[in-house]
Amino acid sequence: MTDYREILRQHSLGISQRGIAASLGISRNTVSKVLKRSEELALSWPLSQEETNHTLEAQIKTSKVTEDDRARVNFEWVHKEYLKQHVTLKLLWMEYCDQARSNKETPLMYSQFCHLYREYAQKKRAVMHITRKPGELIEVDWAGKTMSIFDRETGEIFEASLFVAVLPYSQYTFVWATASKSLENWIEAHVKMYQYFGGASKILVPDNLKTGVQAIKDYEVILNKTYQEMAEHYNTVIIPTRVRKPQDKASVERAVKQVSSGIVAALRHHKFFSITDMNQELAKRLLLMNQKPFHKKEGSRLSVFLEEEKYFLTPHPKASYELAQWKVATVQFNYHIQVEKMHYSVPYEYIKQQVDVRLTKNVIEIFYKNNRIASHARLYGRLGQYSTIEIHMPVDHQKYIQWDKKRFIEWAEKIGKYTKTVTESIINAYRIEQQAYRSCMGLLKLADTYSRERLENACRITLSITSRPSLKSVKNILQTNRDKVTDEPLSKPKENPHGFTRGADYYGGKIQ
Repeated sequence: MTDYREILRQHSLGISQRGIAASLGISRNTVSKVLKRSEELALSWPLSQEETNHTLEAQIKTSKVTEDDRARVNFEWVHKEYLKQHVTLKLLWMEYCDQARSNKETPLMYSQFCHLYREYAQKKRAVMHITRKPGELIEVDWAGKTMSIFDRETGEIFEASLFVAVLPYSQYTFVWATASKSLENWIEAHVKMYQYFGGASKILVPDNLKTGVQAIKDYEVILNKTYQEMAEHYNTVIIPTRVRKPQDKASVERAVKQVSSGIVAALRHHKFFSITDMNQELAKRLLLMNQKPFHKKEGSRLSVFLEEEKYFLTPHPKASYELAQWKVATVQFNYHIQVEKMHYSVPYEYIKQQVDVRLTKNVIEIFYKNNRIASHARLYGRLGQYSTIEIHMPVDHQKYIQWDKKRFIEWAEKIGKYTKTVTESIINAYRIEQQAYRSCMGLLKLADTYSRERLENACRITLSITSRPSLKSVKNILQTNRDKVTDEPLSKPKENPHGFTRGADYYGGKIQ
């Protein structure tokens, strides 16, 4: 289904139709039709939560727009004006509408105005000079060069990767060293970048690297879920470059070369013993690079950024993005999921369902089909802890989170003394009591399958064979019908404090 909400959100940020199409992996024609119809219906971002993609699909029709009876546009004038700083197509369209109405003509819709202008600009492409608008986008990439870190104790040398980001309008550059190119370091570098710039651009342009792009399927770019979540936090749109098309991020390619020659090469004789020391030195060199005057125009990267670009960035959120990991879990019979050997409850309706789990430093959030169904404070320390919210259960199901040793023993005692003994033995075999509940439940449920009498007899036989009975041993006896055989040894073997020993006869010795 077309993501109508995301189209309207990106359009509200001033992202071009081409950019929206590239971000969502759909055709520009689809984007144009959706925006045109949304304007006719007075649909604009933000939308209420009730207006889902399903409801929007029912409203939005993709009827063809014609130019009949519409005021003509002087696209040569539009093209010249659009190349001027701070001028947008939206502004030019509004001026065109005012002119058309003053002449008592019907103006084109905004989407059709943009579509026709792009057709005109396509013909001018050979001689067009594209000037980036301030705060429009940030280009990011890993530098090809690495820097060495020396371990004081072992003498080993580790290679640190360099993250480079640049604002194409001012060429204002950021550099950050990381221990590796992992997703965690990739996200951390972006957070540091936004703090350094003091805000975010409308568009973020990375390469098609694995840490950011999960897959490209049928020309559709599937972003890493954590990376997409970070973009939403900073209210930006990620549009990766085309595969093997470095010209799509020419500014950061140029910045990488300048960082490699102006900073990395200059520090080639410098010994670093930690990432922190390296980033501190990089910050000093980076400031000098950004303050260095341009050769062919006035000012520097820093002065252009402060005077012309900084105020066009989206303000930095009050809180920086907190790295989140995503995992998949299945809801068990006890209404809990297990994440990193800790247990968290969910509403009973989702038992045996597969859910998505978002983990941050302090919170665990559980989602089913993109809807959050539970949230818990993250557990630390002793493994096997439970975080349970009773309201997740209806009244007649709450018994499943109220199980304890006493309740299992009382249930087993109703079946018989041998069943009770086996249940106690299973519970005592675990260091953490809750870990035994699944086995106890499985044992006592055997009475429903085989009858109470057979379960009691099977437990009696198991106790005569071993001093450490288990669910598996009792189940095997019932499945093989050994509980029906009358010549089973029923006397309980004496416990050997030294465990199982073979004796002297086994090793060929003789007892004197």
